[in-house]
Amino acid sequence: MYFPISAKSGQIRCDLSFCPGRATVSRRKPSYGVVMETNAAIETAKHVLVVFGAVLAFGMLSALIARKLKMPDVAVLLIVGICVGPAMAGFVDIKADSALNQVILIFGSCYILFDGGASLRLKVLKEVWITILVISTLGVLITAAITGLTAYYFLNLPMIVALLLGASLASTDPATLVPIFKQVPIKDRVAQTVMSESAFNDAMGAIVTFTVLAVAMGSGSFSPAHSVYDLLKQASLGIVVGGALGYAAAFAIGHAKYDFLVEYAPLVTLMAVIGAYMQADSLGASGFMAVFVFGIIIGNQDAFGFEMGDEEQHRLEEFIVTTALIMRMFIFILLGAQVDFALMDKYLVGGAAVVAVLMLVARPITVFVCAGVDRRARWSVKELLFMCWTRETGVIPAALAGLLLGMKAPGAEMIASVTFIAVLMTILVQAPTTAWLAGRLGLLIER
Repeated sequence: MYFPISAKSGQIRCDLSFCPGRATVSRRKPSYGVVMETNAAIETAKHVLVVFGAVLAFGMLSALIARKLKMPDVAVLLIVGICVGPAMAGFVDIKADSALNQVILIFGSCYILFDGGASLRLKVLKEVWITILVISTLGVLITAAITGLTAYYFLNLPMIVALLLGASLASTDPATLVPIFKQVPIKDRVAQTVMSESAFNDAMGAIVTFTVLAVAMGSGSFSPAHSVYDLLKQASLGIVVGGALGYAAAFAIGHAKYDFLVEYAPLVTLMAVIGAYMQADSLGASGFMAVFVFGIIIGNQDAFGFEMGDEEQHRLEEFIVTTALIMRMFIFILLGAQVDFALMDKYLVGGAAVVAVLMLVARPITVFVCAGVDRRARWSVKELLFMCWTRETGVIPAALAGLLLGMKAPGAEMIASVTFIAVLMTILVQAPTTAWLAGRLGLLIER
């Protein structure tokens, strides 16, 4: 999914004014107003640094608590974020619609997704690609339809607004799921299917959301052919961009003779993640798809004839793990700090009922229908039951809700409210119980 930014509100502008007609440089002392503006900028910078330091400190504390409790850290980070946010302690306060927050969300999600892609193995993906394809496309439609119908009855909404809510909640979240499966050792093909689904379904979720929005605002009509074309365009361009940059990066850091950037491999990943997302986004493709494919190629260099030395490989892996951890801290602490309890309270009961149906009805139906058609994968009932429980809502649906608020879409406040409820319910209920359920179903593996 890519995040459209308004040309008026999403740009950082630098306005350099001067007096026309003067060829000489003024040597006058800065005016009082300029000094005040400079001081204000310095104070803002100091405030941002203090907030960043607080996020890192609370993030380390959260990681220690999560390790003691033997649970994925995303749930603890979210709770700590709520505690230190403006609604409670007030240590961390970065507005959801600020440029700084958007930079953190976009880059953080991209790097976490790159990390997830790098951990996948092509051999495993070849076994389950049909399930991934079907659940990332048809599965999003099924989830959106069931959730929308539930919202129509429980929240007494117009049908088109209810479907808009269902569409915005239909995609799963890679920024949440990738860290969980990096920390909980689940059977490879199950973990990689769920992580891949979360990477591929964000494009479908965005397409369905904005298609329904166009109908709701009276500016368009639903066209299955156009939607399918848009999905194929976003997915294919994202794969091409990610594949091209991934191959180029693997060549530069893993070629036996021309690995001239091997010493700078960590920096290559940073540049390429940004480049893959931005290039795909400029082409109207899925930026997340691009960074995910880039990660797959970097993580499977040997399949393309490239190989790094043990020392360089270890250094790169350590850098990726550390950077992904920092991004995880920022994303989930800020996500918790930005939870709007006043808005949630307005639709709490009905919203909780809708999310319960999303978790306990829509997701199981989606999994069994979509994975059931994949006879080649031969999914067991235990594997399917586990996949039914792993569909956390996080950054992607929250970003969609924020966009709908900014566009003043019909029912936008209600959608944002239910999205906050979904984020809290799925992350705080499903994430902590992932390891327990995997153990009960016999899907844990030894590392």
